[in-house]
Amino acid sequence: MSSPAPTTHPCSGCGASVAYAPGTSVQRCPYCGFEQRIAAPERAVREHDYAAFLAKPRVAAVAVHQSACPGCGARTESDALSKSCQFCGAALVADTTAGDQIAPEAVVPFALDKNGSRTALRGWVKSRWFAPNRLKKVSEAESMKSTYVPHWTFDSGTTSDYTGSRGEHYYVTQTYTENGQTKTRRVRKTRWWPASGTVSRHFDDVLVPATHRVTPEQLAELEPWPTGQALPFEPAYISGHHTLRYEVEPEQGIEAAKQEMAEVIEQDCRRDIGGDEQRVSTVDTTYTDVRFKLLLLPVWIGCYLFGGKTYQVLINGVTGEVQGQRPYSWVKITLTALAAAALIGLVVWLIIANRA
Repeated sequence: MSSPAPTTHPCSGCGASVAYAPGTSVQRCPYCGFEQRIAAPERAVREHDYAAFLAKPRVAAVAVHQSACPGCGARTESDALSKSCQFCGAALVADTTAGDQIAPEAVVPFALDKNGSRTALRGWVKSRWFAPNRLKKVSEAESMKSTYVPHWTFDSGTTSDYTGSRGEHYYVTQTYTENGQTKTRRVRKTRWWPASGTVSRHFDDVLVPATHRVTPEQLAELEPWPTGQALPFEPAYISGHHTLRYEVEPEQGIEAAKQEMAEVIEQDCRRDIGGDEQRVSTVDTTYTDVRFKLLLLPVWIGCYLFGGKTYQVLINGVTGEVQGQRPYSWVKITLTALAAAALIGLVVWLIIANRA
């Protein structure tokens, strides 16, 4: 079954498609400059009850959007929630209320425009140690696309029963012989005691990437995300920008979120055990009032050419944090290693000379 036709956002001044202007609350026409204010949301960001979600029948695999562009009539297929028509350039936004997929509940709008992304890229390039000198001339990515990347956020109360051991340090005096002389020294030892207990914590907005197009490791490098600035989803915020549809289902997302929670819970257990050292043997966690939502986060995704190779770069669309691939200058690395070796050799020589 085909998806409903995507919506366009025509300019009231000239009829062309308007796009969300990063860092503002307006849609701006790229041709005549006319601005249309985005209406303030009439609702707050909602989160869904995870248990109620699991109880509902749902289709996990969803076909791509098959639709006709309202601007030129071209028929296209896409798995994106928003994009530009490849024939007439009209900004298209899919109807997120239709179909079997979960609709976005919140969005953190772009604060960084294209010029801001270029500035961030230039600053990142100049700060790369051990990079070829010519890399500093790279001032702009060959392709830079403003992309909203889907994430799940999970909230949950947790109660964890644990078992483990508490280690307490103590010291003993040992006698030993060195060069025919009897000497003593203090040696630290650890006495272990069994420990068990219960810790509780509430987690808010545990972020889990909901796409395979960008790796979790790459997105983690762009953190922190200002999730507190998230606004209720409004199609106007994604018009003129590319928006990926989620591929990771909530059932997969909650397992990834639990792994993140487990790391924090283990630290809570260690603090509760106390002592000088801790061992955590088992942790049994109960999750209560689990809630979730689909959140769109802004990322500039691009690539640049250097030395005949293509390198990908990602830029946080709010903070300007840059994560990317980069070339290395082995000449610089070798010279630095030689200089470090020479410095170590000089220090050793001075120590020997001083003792002599």
